[in-house]
Amino acid sequence: MTVLINDTGFLTEDPTRWIDPEARIDLASDTDPAHLRSMLIGKELVRIAFPSFADGRGFTLARLIRQQGYKGWLRAQGHVIADQYAMVRRSGFDDVEIDDTLAQRQPEDQWLARADWQAHDYQTRLRGIAA
Repeated sequence: MTVLINDTGFLTEDPTRWIDPEARIDLASDTDPAHLRSMLIGKELVRIAFPSFADGRGFTLARLIRQQGYKGWLRAQGHVIADQYAMVRRSGFDDVEIDDTLAQRQPEDQWLARADWQAHDYQTRLRGIAA
């Protein structure tokens, strides 16, 4: 089983369940950015794999996809930790999909503590606007 997470916490239902399987694509973290545009034609859901919390290539792919004008659903899938949630959202992801084991180690309250992801950036903290 997997757990989906967004700004409201752990989800009980997948908001993308209505998307046709043909309109979904899974991308590896080492996907060549030069091929992104052609891969995303007609896709409504893109899941980008995070094989390790130390592998940040998925953040770069998400940012590139959004910069190319993609308006569909972007999901970070795999080993993403709660501490990375602000970066996940700022990179352009809509939500995160993790396995049950990781969800048990990092319960919902840890994710919710980072749900105000717009306030969790260096410059905001530097200015003293948010703790």
